[in-house]
Amino acid sequence: MRLAVTGKQGQVVTALIERGAVHGVDILALGRPELDLADRASVLDALTGAKPDAIVSAAAYTAVDKAESEPAQAFAVNCDGAGAVAEAAVALGVPVLHLSTDYVFDGTSPEPYLESDLVGPTSVYGRSKLAGEMRLASIAPNHAILRTAWVYSPFGANFVKTMLRLAETRDSVSVVADQQGTPTSALDIADAVIAIARQMIDSDEAELRGVFHLTGTGSASWADFAEAIFAGLAEKTGKQVTVNRITTADYPTPARRPAYSRLSNEKLARLYGVRLPDWRDSTKLVLDRLL
Repeated sequence: MRLAVTGKQGQVVTALIERGAVHGVDILALGRPELDLADRASVLDALTGAKPDAIVSAAAYTAVDKAESEPAQAFAVNCDGAGAVAEAAVALGVPVLHLSTDYVFDGTSPEPYLESDLVGPTSVYGRSKLAGEMRLASIAPNHAILRTAWVYSPFGANFVKTMLRLAETRDSVSVVADQQGTPTSALDIADAVIAIARQMIDSDEAELRGVFHLTGTGSASWADFAEAIFAGLAEKTGKQVTVNRITTADYPTPARRPAYSRLSNEKLARLYGVRLPDWRDSTKLVLDRLL
């Protein structure tokens, strides 16, 4: 199986390259300059020239706070770019797996969000990603939109690596405790994407198309996540770091984050047989590599 993936350096792309080697899957990572999501022609040329069995739409404009002052750029990449990827998938006659986000929801639900729940993004980033979902779905019926959240890995910039960096010079770190979600390992996402792509290629069943939620199992606040990271650090190195639990109001940001963004993964488990591990177990695996 040959997968063309948009992007070259993102966490999920890097994880796909690593896990693809394990699963015997050929991963072709395509990014700038040959593929620029803001340039429709380059997207079509690069993807159609790759001749993949499926396309993974992983690259995106992900600067959540910066998007508040750069809405045009965010929509050009996350909406128009997604549309161009969809056009390439249609031209090739292959499935497209599109990574999206928990930010399409407003965060007011009292229980994990279902794929059928009402969307209501509260940030430019969230609105641009939702627009991308809609654009892609309108162009390429043979799609799986995979909403994930709180992505971390041994690669790139992410919350785990930020906490470890802060721990080098601090004994206490202030972390928001009133936002709930699920930390999700990019390595787990990569394994799931490969499994989903194989089934989409092998079957044209309509129920395998549409929107699916793809996050780790369990739930946490950012403060809970930080405490788990520091517990792993202490176990490995003896370094003790405490978490000062603060509120969102104590740490204002330009973009409003969902206060509750747990996603139900039951649809994915029922139709694809895919369920990601508990976030604590996956965090330990990533910490083992980083430490």
